[in-house]
Amino acid sequence: MAADLARSPYWPWILLAAATAGTYLWRGLGVAFAGRLRLHSPLFQWFTCVTYAMLAALVARVIVLPVGILAETPLAFRLVAAAAGMAVMLWRHGGLVPGLAVGTGLLIFLSAM
Repeated sequence: MAADLARSPYWPWILLAAATAGTYLWRGLGVAFAGRLRLHSPLFQWFTCVTYAMLAALVARVIVLPVGILAETPLAFRLVAAAAGMAVMLWRHGGLVPGLAVGTGLLIFLSAM
């Protein structure tokens, strides 16, 4: 039966429908339960801290141990670009887009030298 289904011309559409249903099921549940969340509860604050810690670890890993073309740039360039981007974000009080633009632009400029 599975082999017949895999040879069907509708197989990509079945996969797309299953992926869409799975995605929107969880999104719908999130919307349904979002109004019941207490944002200042200790559990929610713990999840927030864990999320920020994971994001910081991933960013640090990309800077210190990059893969692909980023690994060809010197560590000093990556650290300077990250520090400049962070400085702009702090100066702009959370301005993510300007910080990313400065960090990315500086890394491109330093790499082109």
